[in-house]
Amino acid sequence: MAPQHPLIDKPAPSFSIPDSNGELFRFPPEKEGKPVQKPIALFFYPESGTYGCTREACQFRDALVENDIYKRSDVLVVGVSSDPVEKQNAFVEKYKLSYPVLSDTDHAVHKAYQIGRGMLGLTDARITFVIDRNGIVK
Repeated sequence: MAPQHPLIDKPAPSFSIPDSNGELFRFPPEKEGKPVQKPIALFFYPESGTYGCTREACQFRDALVENDIYKRSDVLVVGVSSDPVEKQNAFVEKYKLSYPVLSDTDHAVHKAYQIGRGMLGLTDARITFVIDRNGIVK
């Protein structure tokens, strides 16, 4: 059995970083000053535009439209990589991503979520967190 991530069953760390338009995205997201009460799929990926990352991002995009579970639960998908805003913007535009894609250039959010290295230590790890309506990592 794989070791459990240390954030499981704990509150999701909050953060504020730019989205693909350069606008500050606050997590947990709020509407009218109150936290949004919906499940969140927060996924970290190594690099926008690469084969595996593009495939993953497009699978989330398609699931939001085609998958009944995503539609019924009104899940919010949020993608994060260390790419700069300009690269994130081009990625979102090219693949018509319908959810926030964030730029964590200083790795502060990666550190808060304890994202290690993947692929022989050459890239950031790929990991998805499911965060429940109460802000708890599952």
